[in-house]
Amino acid sequence: MDLKPQCHEKIAKMIEKGVDIPNPLTLDIGQEVDIGKISASGVKIYPGCRIYGEKTVISSGAQIGREGPVTIENCQIGRDVELKGGYFSKSVFLDGSNMGLGAHVREGSILEEEAGGAHCVGLKQTILFPFVTLGSLINFCDCLMAGGTSRKDHSEVGSSYIHFNFTPDGDKTTPSLIGDVPRGVMLNQPPIFLGGQGGIVGPVRIGFGNVVAAGSVLRQDCPEDNRLITGKAGSGCVKEFLPSLYPNLLRVVENNIIYLANLMALREWYIHVRKPFFDSLEFGALIHEGLLDKLSIARKERLKRLEAMAKRATSSNTPRSEEAERLRSAVGRDIHKLQGIFEGDAAPDLQADTLRNEFLSGLDRAAGGGRGGYIETIQRLPADVSAQGTGWLERLVAHFCSAASAAMPGLELFQKRRI
Repeated sequence: MDLKPQCHEKIAKMIEKGVDIPNPLTLDIGQEVDIGKISASGVKIYPGCRIYGEKTVISSGAQIGREGPVTIENCQIGRDVELKGGYFSKSVFLDGSNMGLGAHVREGSILEEEAGGAHCVGLKQTILFPFVTLGSLINFCDCLMAGGTSRKDHSEVGSSYIHFNFTPDGDKTTPSLIGDVPRGVMLNQPPIFLGGQGGIVGPVRIGFGNVVAAGSVLRQDCPEDNRLITGKAGSGCVKEFLPSLYPNLLRVVENNIIYLANLMALREWYIHVRKPFFDSLEFGALIHEGLLDKLSIARKERLKRLEAMAKRATSSNTPRSEEAERLRSAVGRDIHKLQGIFEGDAAPDLQADTLRNEFLSGLDRAAGGGRGGYIETIQRLPADVSAQGTGWLERLVAHFCSAASAAMPGLELFQKRRI
């Protein structure tokens, strides 16, 4: 009887082409894995690792499993990424990103350049812009975080932090926008600091340069910039719990729409700005495809959760005011219309196109007709060019928010709060 594992031939070919596998007998690799998508340059896979999925990509310099066993399943991994130990599924890791021992990174997550976390960090449907750093013992699902200008000036999440993304009513309409896409992609905004042993009750929006004090649990939006935020401890009480009350229904719907609009803006950034930087890289097209796929997963997740909440809210028998009843009826009647706005490609917007073309021309001038590294190119953009890019993306966000508002007239969205 042949006791050789089925993956023996694949592993032998990987070693032959130059992948460093110190203990090949401990590696499990699925038959569906295309080893042609695993670079031969500087990749090291430590003992006890598992690699699965036909969409898995591992680029040059990646270090897999240095601190403990790693399971990879349909992830796209950029250059010099370090996944030190844990489980990683249906996510993208761009150049220089990293995760420590005990990581649990699930579908729909994107870690852009040099973003990462220490040990025992859980992510799902999470997007971290360049340099964002998470401490240890963190659950940070269903959010997007930006801010910071460099590896030494980065947004930070302190250890033992939680993004609370599940309500007592069973809802996950809780995505939090920590920073935003239009300004965040320019890598010129002050970092955001979320102090350790704290949390956010999503969905919440936070501006750039904000500092949330350690031990604080943030429950309200603070879209203004450069604020020191301290949490207020709740007064102890025991009273009747009324399920499916939804006292903040309008704010929840608005924040979800703003989050979706930012995802649409990020998609346009990936298509029109990011893509040329990937074109010259080994596996660049596959990684770019992975980015767009993860954004599609994120949009579908948000829309699914909104429809589930609307169904639960309208079917509840909890007593409510006449105004609350009107809002719930409007949500239940019209929430499905968001599918047509956010599920497909970005809708045409001639004004946004004009702004985009102006920015892309400025980007080409700043790049000197060539394409260096993405981070370096964006960092050296003149302020007026960055402002053009932010204006383009803000116009897109406003466009999608306006379209959602028009599709749900009964809610009178964004009448009292700025986008």
